Formats: sequence, C-alpha cells, structure tokens
Amino acid sequence: MMKRFLAIDIGASSGRHIVGYLEDGKIKLEEVYRFVNSQVRKNGHDCWDLTSLVSHVKAGIDKAMESYDLESIGIDTWGVDFVLLDKDLQLVGDAVAYRDSRTAGMDEEVERVISFEELYRRTGIQKASYNTIYQLMALKKESPEQLEKAAHLLMVPEYLNFALTGNIVHDYTESSTTGLLNAEEKIWDFELIEKLGLPRRIFGLLEMPGATVGDYRGVRVVLPALHDTGSAYLAVPARDDRAVYISSGTWSLLGVENDHAITTEAAREANFTNEGGAWGRYRFLKNIMGLWMIQSIRRELNGVKYVEGSDGSESAAALEALKDYEKGKEYSFAELESLARAADDFKGIIDVNNERFLAPKSMIGAVMELARASGAVPETIGELMALVYKSLAHCYSRAIVNLSKVTEKAYTSINIVGGGSKDGYLNELTGEMTGLEVIAGPTEGTALGNLIVQMISAGVFTDLTEARKAIQRA
Repeated sequence: MMKRFLAIDIGASSGRHIVGYLEDGKIKLEEVYRFVNSQVRKNGHDCWDLTSLVSHVKAGIDKAMESYDLESIGIDTWGVDFVLLDKDLQLVGDAVAYRDSRTAGMDEEVERVISFEELYRRTGIQKASYNTIYQLMALKKESPEQLEKAAHLLMVPEYLNFALTGNIVHDYTESSTTGLLNAEEKIWDFELIEKLGLPRRIFGLLEMPGATVGDYRGVRVVLPALHDTGSAYLAVPARDDRAVYISSGTWSLLGVENDHAITTEAAREANFTNEGGAWGRYRFLKNIMGLWMIQSIRRELNGVKYVEGSDGSESAAALEALKDYEKGKEYSFAELESLARAADDFKGIIDVNNERFLAPKSMIGAVMELARASGAVPETIGELMALVYKSLAHCYSRAIVNLSKVTEKAYTSINIVGGGSKDGYLNELTGEMTGLEVIAGPTEGTALGNLIVQMISAGVFTDLTEARKAIQRA
C-alpha cells in the first residue's frame, strides 16, 4: 500500500498542507489546504495569531484525512519566534512576531554581558535584531514576570506540535536560530544563558529531525527540520559541491551546506550565520530581505494591511508619489513583474538589507526614502519594482562574492528553491549579476524537504542521497 505523508509548511505570509508520496521513483505532491497567515496588534506589539494558526493546522489535517490514510505529519515554520508555557502548560504572554520593534537596542544590552565577537565564536549566529536572544532580553526588560512564571520555552512550530499532541519536544534545527546554542556541540550554551540572566529551566532537551513527537487522531507527528530553511535546503537537487543554494520566499536565504560550523572572524565580518540542519548538518548562509519587499509593496498597492489594527496613513502618502497608481485596482505578482521588465532601463541600486525594510509602516515609502539618497528615485510602479528586483539580485551577487572569500571556494551555479523560483525576471537578473548558471526549482522545496525526513523516518528512502534522486526525477 502506498504510504502518504502530510507536510504542513507555514511561512510568514501563508501556510499550506501538502500530501506527498512516492510513485514510479518520483515524489508526487498534492496541495490539500492553504491559508493566509497574518499578524495582529496586541498589548502594544505585533503578534502571531496562535488561535488562528492552530485552527488552520487542524482544519488542513482533517481535510487531508478525508481523502488519505496518512503515515505521518510534519510541521515546519519560520525561525526565532517563541512562546512561553507555565508549569501547568498554559501560555504566558503573547507570541510576539520577530518584526516587532521591541528588540531595538537589545544588541547593546547583550554586549554589556558578552561581546558579539565572543558570542559569534560560540553560537555562529549572525547579528540580526530579531534573533531570539534579543527578543528574550527585550522580554526580560519589559515583562520579567513572564520569564519568572515560565517553565518551558517553545519555538512556534514546537508549540503547534504541542497543540496537536499534548507533548513538548524540542527540535535542534529550529532552536539553532535562537543564538543560544553552542554551534559545535549542538546543545544549549547554558553558560551563556546564565550570563544573560535567563532561566535555565525553560530550555529543554533537543531532538534531531526524524524523532516522533506523538500522534494526532491516530497519526504519528514527526519532527522534520522544523525550521523551514532547514527543510528547504534538504530539497535542493544540487549537482555538485560548487552550487550555491537560495531558499527564496519571504526571506532569501543564500548559502551552502557544511559538515561543520564556520565561526571565523571573516565569517563574522560578512555576517553569515550557521544554522543547524537535519542529521547534524549546518547551513552557512546570508539572510537577505527577499520577496518580503515585493509582497509588502503588492499589499500596499492593493490596500491590504499585514498587521491588523495598524495605521495606514504613511502608506497612503507613499502611493500618491507613484504617477500611475490606480486606487482600487488589484495588482498581481505577474503584473508587477511585467511592469518591472518594462522599466528595465531604470538605473539605481539600494541596500535591501537595510533595517528600515524589516517592518516599515510603508514599504513603498521606505524604498523611496533610500532611493532618494542614491539619486535614482522611481516615479512609476514599474520603476519601483525594477529598483527592488535589481537591488535583490545585486545583493545576491555581493553575498556570493563574500561566501566565496570566506569558504575559499569558487562557485559555478545557483539552485533557487521555493516560491521565488517561479520569478523569471529575478532569476534572469540573478544570473546576469552573478555570472553563474541559475537552476530554478522545485517551487515547493520546503514541503519536499519536510516530506523527505518523514519518508526516511518511515523507511521509504534509506538516506538523503536517495531521496534527492527522487526529487531530480520529478
């Protein structure tokens, strides 16, 4: 009997339930459920709607079960965000989202305890304002009573697993994004945790992908690589070790796989990160703002708010600066790409990794502001999009140059997986600016990586090499 598996892949903007199975040596996929994931404004912060997330996760599983006998279920999400549970396993506080501004200045708080140079040597994690380590320091400063009450720290996908099974199981790949793990030993750095004044008790034993969490309605819930990038990298059908990977979605995660962490001074200066992967592997990569910029611009053009309850006045002012903006019109991603192509001769590059793009009140306004400083200000939607597209590709190119310097290796190709692999214009620009061959797909890379771990755990594949061959055949 054919074994079928369910991958639940949840990103910062949407979630999807995908059933996967092996047929004629190829992994086949069928999407059975999709939902929008957005944020809400609660108690002065931008937060994830956990009630909605759990509801959608269960609704999608139930729908899949109507048509299939499932072998197992696996969930993956973004990294760094967490919730706290008390000793009675009740939520303490809100699930504050990583784009919230509460972490402003927290890097300085941490550096009063430990220099970033030493922190990087220990954890191998890049400096980014949204890292869990800075979120916890913000919580300690703003609401210390929550940490005093907490008995468990669960990353978001760990909480979703708990909501399904009632069991708390901690995943190495997701926890590696916290900035609190010892990179080489792959365990919590309790010396660091205690130096920061965080309660040791909330950090539980880590498990590797493939472990069983429990069951939901009689179906086994398995740990894939809970961190979505960890899952996506597993699905890259790279032809050799000279390939750069880009997991292209809300974020663009550009890098390579290694069997060891790189925590050199050169790696720190280039701000590359070492995230944990399945079977103890490492993803050495650069976080790039990614399609979040395009997604945000489209939402603004279409009058849609990302955070419910937020003020839209700055967005309205920015839209007025675009000569061809039509209020009430629905702009598709395909149309925005077409308009960008038509404005291909627009000159100008901005730094897409500028902090102002993390959570601006108006993405269009933030892009315009930085463009003014560069001297090339877009006047139309096409010019705006061309600027963003070219700036993303330029950032990819610079990151690959730095990657080559740090690893002392010349790269010959780029494998792009995820939703962004369908963006032909961005792929073309990436090839032009890097001078490397671009190989696009698979689009559902994260779901495939999620399924691979489940299938290996169930004995469908013996190892990752065999599983990747099934992806190449698909």
